[in-house]
Amino acid sequence: MNAKGTQVGELQLTSKQKSFASKMLHPFKFRMFTLTQVPLGFIAGMKLESLNGSRCATSLPFKFLNKNPFKSIYFAAQSMAAELSTASLGMLHLNEHLKSIAFIIVDMDAKFSKKAVGKVTFVCEDGHLVKEAIDRAYETGEAEEIKMLTIGKMADGTEVSRFHFTWSFKKRSKK
Repeated sequence: MNAKGTQVGELQLTSKQKSFASKMLHPFKFRMFTLTQVPLGFIAGMKLESLNGSRCATSLPFKFLNKNPFKSIYFAAQSMAAELSTASLGMLHLNEHLKSIAFIIVDMDAKFSKKAVGKVTFVCEDGHLVKEAIDRAYETGEAEEIKMLTIGKMADGTEVSRFHFTWSFKKRSKK
């Protein structure tokens, strides 16, 4: 541990990052975030279950607004909740560099292995990749791409989907 941060998993978080994680994990504040920033996520009932320097878990309920004609969660709704599990790690680690580093999805691929007929939780454990890419982008000024995996499972452990999101992190040029 150091004076700037506290140990979370294997990665250090600064007090600013800890504050961001705390706000995102607060149920009311997260609902307000989704309402203002990701309104479809608000309507769908997305939740942020956990967030630390290494790992993020999000969830999506099975409900009328998320269903498809096959009586399972619509693939696009799953994609939205899956993306949040990777983006939250990006926002957490970018917290120190938000004004100087831009990030955007440049590619996504998905595999749907079972029908999602209950609440699905998406877990991404690639926080270390995000931190390393941001550090490299900040140091070199070059765009850095990383491919992050997030896996969606129902409460009984059944894997329903697997997503890879490729994120690009790039230092903004000074104008």
